[in-house]
Amino acid sequence: MKSSPTTTTVFLLLLLCLLHSSASTPTGFPTEALPTKSGYIPVNPKTNSAIFYLFYEAQNPTSPLAETPLLFWLQGRPGCSAMTGNFFELGPYRVVSSDGESISLEPNLGSWNRILGLVFVDTPIGTGFSIASTHEELPRNQLSIARHLYAAVTGFIESDPLFRNRPIYFAGQSYGGKYAPAIGYYILKQNQKLPVEKQVNLKGIALGNGLVDPLTQVKTHALNAYFSGLVNERQKAELEKLQQKSVELVKMGKWSEAADARFKVLDTLQNVTGFATLYDYTMRTHYQSILVDKFLSSAEVKRAIGANESTVYKECNNAVLAALNADVMKSVKYMVELLVKNIKVLLYQGHYDLRDGVLSTEAWVKTMRWEEIERFLMAERKIWKVRGVLAGYVQKWANLSNAVVLGTGHFVPKDQPLNSQAMIEDWILDQGIFASELERDVSSDSRASF
Repeated sequence: MKSSPTTTTVFLLLLLCLLHSSASTPTGFPTEALPTKSGYIPVNPKTNSAIFYLFYEAQNPTSPLAETPLLFWLQGRPGCSAMTGNFFELGPYRVVSSDGESISLEPNLGSWNRILGLVFVDTPIGTGFSIASTHEELPRNQLSIARHLYAAVTGFIESDPLFRNRPIYFAGQSYGGKYAPAIGYYILKQNQKLPVEKQVNLKGIALGNGLVDPLTQVKTHALNAYFSGLVNERQKAELEKLQQKSVELVKMGKWSEAADARFKVLDTLQNVTGFATLYDYTMRTHYQSILVDKFLSSAEVKRAIGANESTVYKECNNAVLAALNADVMKSVKYMVELLVKNIKVLLYQGHYDLRDGVLSTEAWVKTMRWEEIERFLMAERKIWKVRGVLAGYVQKWANLSNAVVLGTGHFVPKDQPLNSQAMIEDWILDQGIFASELERDVSSDSRASF
């Protein structure tokens, strides 16, 4: 008898789980670095498409596990794997190399799962270890991505009674600044249709250097570079002309052409400044995230983390990027506007980011349709310290917080692990500088002691 797609999917997932449970730990891979739980969650009952995840339970939870928040991490670009976020940025162990060839893991003291449960999700399907049955099934918009994510998140929650009522948060970096609002928006809409016991206990979203409202954000690059002393007036005018081209194409509904025009703005900015990367203008070499590719190319490592050994891992999948090209310049600001009325929203940017940095974020925030926006804009921007040392600045009103993190660019958890850890924990727990005005201590130092 010919098996159905659903039967095939279940068999594949059971096989992968058996492989994972019986796998030995690879040489140089500490047992402590293994995920608490990992695997594949089907997102379409008619195909084999599935989302891959790694879950790390909180190392030192401050509340019973049934009440400990769960944070889902969503990577950006689009098409880039959350495994980069895990092994290069904010996971409990990071991939390192002393000579560029030998690979090892070292503990990350700034891991975001110190007191939180942390779930890394390869989204959309086709990204990292996630499976897209066919090219045609790759998502083309945020609604499709949100549907798949919703299936994955609810599947994860239902996999263990301990997850049922835990507070849920999403953090999206860069293009993940679209994913997080999209899944948050979708959950709120679904919750309205469900009884309380079936609802997802969504509490907040965090957007790190997020591409949220591209039409507004693309218009900031020339001004930002000029007043940072990185281009002269002639170069500023050239960039403004390129920016306007992208804006005009958006107004004409030529979404793919508008996205290509935006990339030309960024390419031109990098060429005229001579920077190795716009992600952090203080860097003179590229980020070494390629180490994660080398690490995850090992069949032994794939087996240890529960990934399909036949998958050729790539940090970023260009097929996914191409499928979503027409989505790049589309805004999700309206989703954030709904979310901030119902749950907490954190925006944070690395001070050195020239792609989706401070000015880029402040530009779109000013245009939000939210009854509290004027009060937010008038709220004091407070000095933020961690363990007595200046870490950045935080502006907060009602459900919206905006943090500028000093000493870092686009990849905030990579460059400032301890400060970013303090930020995400204090925001989720409503403490330190992220507490409400009535609860906040006179001091703005969120970690006077650790």
